[in-house]
Amino acid sequence: MRIGLQLPDFSSTAGPKEIASRLCEIAQAAEAGGFSSLWVMDHYFQIPGVGAAEEEMLEGYATLSYLAALTSRIKLGTLVTGVTYREPGVLVKTATTLDILSGGRAYFGVGAAWFEREHLGLGIHFPPLGKRFERLEETLQIAKQMWSGEVAPFDGRHFQLAETLCVPLPLSRPHPPILIGGGGEKKTLRLVARYGDACNLFAGIGTSEVARKLDVLKAHCDDAGRAYEEIEKTVLGVIQEEPGILKPAELVTNCRELAGIGVDQVLFSLPNLDELAAVETIGREVIPELSGD
Repeated sequence: MRIGLQLPDFSSTAGPKEIASRLCEIAQAAEAGGFSSLWVMDHYFQIPGVGAAEEEMLEGYATLSYLAALTSRIKLGTLVTGVTYREPGVLVKTATTLDILSGGRAYFGVGAAWFEREHLGLGIHFPPLGKRFERLEETLQIAKQMWSGEVAPFDGRHFQLAETLCVPLPLSRPHPPILIGGGGEKKTLRLVARYGDACNLFAGIGTSEVARKLDVLKAHCDDAGRAYEEIEKTVLGVIQEEPGILKPAELVTNCRELAGIGVDQVLFSLPNLDELAAVETIGREVIPELSGD
């Protein structure tokens, strides 16, 4: 069982001037503590359920590039990039750049996008859900083509690229792992089976429901002629129910339950940048307990 860390909230009691230093402390503590991966959301406004839209939010790939320079081993990714935010060729080039500059440590996290307010607020086109899924599938196809080294046109329904040139190619082989976020059973998990290297589900739906979703994914893999075992299964959960209160023994128990249904990596969401002690505690009391599982 591997443990990752997600940073969904860039707020701090110290204010924006300390965001960079707090990120540095957390990233280095996570790496020293044995966390496998470090993730940021890719949003432009803060999302409901985490905070008010007006709270601090950083652009995802610029933040990951900063974190790449501060670390040497931990893997890095967005959880996840909405397919609407960047043209697909630019998105793939951006993810490739992160992989090169981090020494081959990038994940390519992507999803259909959902937060309409930030799209309308910043003038980003927000197609209907069905069209967003069509764009997601074409983006996955473009990523595969660009990372294959094939320089050729791509002529899709939504995107047309004259030449899928990507030089240099990623250091990760055959490419950065493609993580598709979401648990939609008809579309999202089907795309995971066809194109993904990893999936991400919400741990909050409960272990039995996560297991059922994984059964759905396995069925899609069977239909696609894909080995279910090739796909990394990840879940996103909370690091603590409320800031300042951490229960390491409960986290170990929950992780072992998830490992028992086939989850490979649990990603814990940090409440805010003031919770460095929680990161250090997990590195000291949780990760060693799970290292042999």
